[in-house]
Amino acid sequence: MKPQLIDINLSGTKTIRIKKLETSNLTSPFHFHHLCELVWIEKSYGKRIVGDHIDNFEEGDLVLMGPDLPHIWLNDEIFQHEISGNKVKSTVIYFPPDFFLNLTDEQNILNPTEELIKRSARGLRFYGETNKKVTKILSRISEKEGFKKIIHFLQAIEILAVSQEYNYLASISFKNLCDEKNTKRINEVYQFLMQNFHRDIELKEVADLCNMTTNSFCRFFKTSTQKSLTRFINELRIGHACKLLQNAENTIADVCYQCGYNNFTNFNKFFRSITGKTPSEYKKQVKT
Repeated sequence: MKPQLIDINLSGTKTIRIKKLETSNLTSPFHFHHLCELVWIEKSYGKRIVGDHIDNFEEGDLVLMGPDLPHIWLNDEIFQHEISGNKVKSTVIYFPPDFFLNLTDEQNILNPTEELIKRSARGLRFYGETNKKVTKILSRISEKEGFKKIIHFLQAIEILAVSQEYNYLASISFKNLCDEKNTKRINEVYQFLMQNFHRDIELKEVADLCNMTTNSFCRFFKTSTQKSLTRFINELRIGHACKLLQNAENTIADVCYQCGYNNFTNFNKFFRSITGKTPSEYKKQVKT
């Protein structure tokens, strides 16, 4: 899927923008922009794609993404259901990658922040005490004005810059090979896969969404995502399976069929290939 370049309204290189999001569901297309983006999910859950990384997200997630890194966050279908009454609550901070260069010349400040921005080119998910400290700051930042807003932001960045409590998201080999010409139809394919990965999906029905032959679509999809369609669908399914297996009430058999697999052989094969564990091993690990 080709990402869409979007313009975030930011007045200059010495500015940050804080967006407090409260809505029924997340609707942004797969996109990228020329700013860094710090995202705290206060309330929501679903699927997240950052570069070539596919994963679940949940309440408390804290992610920093560098400039020009394609990403999308979409809620699971059950979250979007009107009867559930769920609401998304999230804080997003946009800032230029050279923001800190415009503040000081002190290398003991610039070196760790520049290294943080460099690492964020792959997307960083923070956990542990780092997550707790930074989200506590972010919970109050939207209320601040003037210098206090900037001070809170710098405090958060200082914690992130020295932290070792993070995971990379996109692979080290990922490159943003964007071409906006086909953004709309590729985003339609993405939405289709997210909504239908739990059933059998024929290659032709996906290719038809783009008015392409199956061969042309396969080349197009591989170039856009750096994955085959089969691999992409299986990563969606296994990611969802991992989420379901965290609920002790769900049996492995139930999870297998709920995620779109018709037999245990395929389910076990792809689960081990993607996670490095069998479903049984994963379920036991979650319990302990």
